[in-house]
Amino acid sequence: MRAVVQRVNWGRCRINGEVAGEIGPGLVIFLGVGQADVPEDGAYLAEKIANLRVFADEDGKFNLAAAEVGARMLVVSQFTLYGDCRKGRRPSFTAAAPPEEAERLYEDFVQRLGGYGLEVATGRFQAHMEIELANDGPVTLLLDSQRLF
Repeated sequence: MRAVVQRVNWGRCRINGEVAGEIGPGLVIFLGVGQADVPEDGAYLAEKIANLRVFADEDGKFNLAAAEVGARMLVVSQFTLYGDCRKGRRPSFTAAAPPEEAERLYEDFVQRLGGYGLEVATGRFQAHMEIELANDGPVTLLLDSQRLF
């Protein structure tokens, strides 16, 4: 499972012009599910993200986690995180999980993240979405449950 995590001042997901999910200060999480992923991958990422110390303390140092600052989460499914661009000009998405399995693991991740006492908004799985956000910092992190960066 892969996640691109961005610390934001606000984030919004629109589907057909309607707001599907919206947050104030917090994290926007783009989540991709791979073919080899299992629920434990989502559990690992949910725990990691909930406890990432990416919010500044009174000295301006990254010492605070989301729950400590009342951060909100916006989780957006994004199978393109498994796009392989090494050959040719068109990305291959064969490493992405099939939609039915990916949706199950995506929903499981969202529930686990909320289990840490965090307010979680979402987009809609398999929908064409417009994502707007104001990156704070900017702070952008790449997480992968299967390998280290």
